Amino acid sequence: MRLDNELVIRPKRPKGDDGYRTFSVRLRNEMVDRMDEIAQETGHSRNELIGIFLDYALEHCRLERSEDLVPL
Repeated sequence: MRLDNELVIRPKRPKGDDGYRTFSVRLRNEMVDRMDEIAQETGHSRNELIGIFLDYALEHCRLERSEDLVPL
């Protein structure tokens, strides 16, 4: 029987089981400063902005293969 005021604690998911991964990235100070400005103006965290920027870049990048290169 479950009570309405019962506190239910479920097992914690193992790290990485939420579909996200954590890793370090090294950025120039100017880039971090610009992201901080955007974060302040928009209310997004720096982490959220990095995710937005990476999503956009992944959707809009084009791979150039060696056979695509024109000799100089």
